[in-house]
Amino acid sequence: MSSLTNSIKFLLDVKDKNLIFFDFYLADDQVTKILVAELKLPLTQCPTCHGPLVHNGHYLSMVHYPAYNASHPLQIKLNKQRLFCRHCHQTFLASSSLVDKGCFFAKPGKQKILQELTTDRSMKEIAQANNVSNHTVLRVLTKFGKQPRANDYDYLPPHLGVDEFRGVGRQLHFICIDGASHRIIRVLETRLRKDIVAYFNHFPLTVRKQVKTITMDLNSYYQDVAHELFPNALVVIDRFHIIQMLNRSFNQLRTQTMKQFAPGDQRYKLLKFYWKFYLKPVADLKCDKLKYYHHLKRMSNQAFIVDEGLDASPKLRSTYELMQTFSKALRTHDEQEMIRLLNCKDDLGKQMKTTLKTFNRNQKAVINAATSKYANGCVEGTNRKIKQIERTAYGYRNFDNLVTRIMLETKNAVLKENTLSAIA
Repeated sequence: MSSLTNSIKFLLDVKDKNLIFFDFYLADDQVTKILVAELKLPLTQCPTCHGPLVHNGHYLSMVHYPAYNASHPLQIKLNKQRLFCRHCHQTFLASSSLVDKGCFFAKPGKQKILQELTTDRSMKEIAQANNVSNHTVLRVLTKFGKQPRANDYDYLPPHLGVDEFRGVGRQLHFICIDGASHRIIRVLETRLRKDIVAYFNHFPLTVRKQVKTITMDLNSYYQDVAHELFPNALVVIDRFHIIQMLNRSFNQLRTQTMKQFAPGDQRYKLLKFYWKFYLKPVADLKCDKLKYYHHLKRMSNQAFIVDEGLDASPKLRSTYELMQTFSKALRTHDEQEMIRLLNCKDDLGKQMKTTLKTFNRNQKAVINAATSKYANGCVEGTNRKIKQIERTAYGYRNFDNLVTRIMLETKNAVLKENTLSAIA
């Protein structure tokens, strides 16, 4: 083998022994680099009748290869040897591991595109960076989506997280994630009860009984489905949603109280401009050093501001105390304190009373939030990633392509490795 062939194979990382490079030049556009190669067929006799084979010309194909510099495309002018059997009249064409049969895009290029699909980039941008069309990138993505996926109905992780997200056509899709490994288990096209039940009914009852916890938001719709499908699982309300409801209820009362005063009133300023102080845990409020606050035109600190703002209304103070006490009990896993607060009879804001009624209707699931170490943070984080994927692509029209891109950009590393090896 010539030194030219060895050098080119080393640079391109080509390991096909039957491929021989013997020339190179620039195309007519003076930009595209052309490598001329011959692909030999290592046969001496017909594999069918064992008769002698004779040379029958070459089949020429231009194979696109990924280039280090996207402004200078690289192509391989591949001459595939053909052999002919005079006894059975069969024709044999040389093939290579460099490129698939009937394809004109090298496998390393597909691997490079697939690797870039795991990053937050649009398919159009990936196509431009690799000197290919958008349809080529889409074909690589579609091929990945058609790879065999693990449909093992003999196992479910003991901790599940469920939620929905808005995707194709602004429709809500159901997503289920492993609460421990944070890997996506399944994305369903709809969040309808019949579709969710139909999917999980593929798993035997003995497998579904092994599920210990299911974390979700305060959607009673999912709780009914969870009790039906997983008889031994504890339903856990996500702690973030509990705190969010408490904060929202307090903020609504704070806004209503603030609007009772004129914009120039000191109480109005205390409640309007320093609203973040009221949502901080009491222990985190700074009370050691005084600081000048522009809106108040005086020196003060965070603890004094909160205390003065709560003096505007007894109802506001009692609502604030309940919010802070409930949040602390949730953080310290104090079940008895949470149960006591759920039955609180203090003078509270209307929205906070509604929130407590909601918590009481889901009392067992809310209390489980204090005892369980699992939450829906992994699901919310995945939903945030999905929003970014859709924003980068300006939306998706095909549900399968959206799911495939989600699988590529999230924690399904095993799935990526299997697909890369399948392409190679």
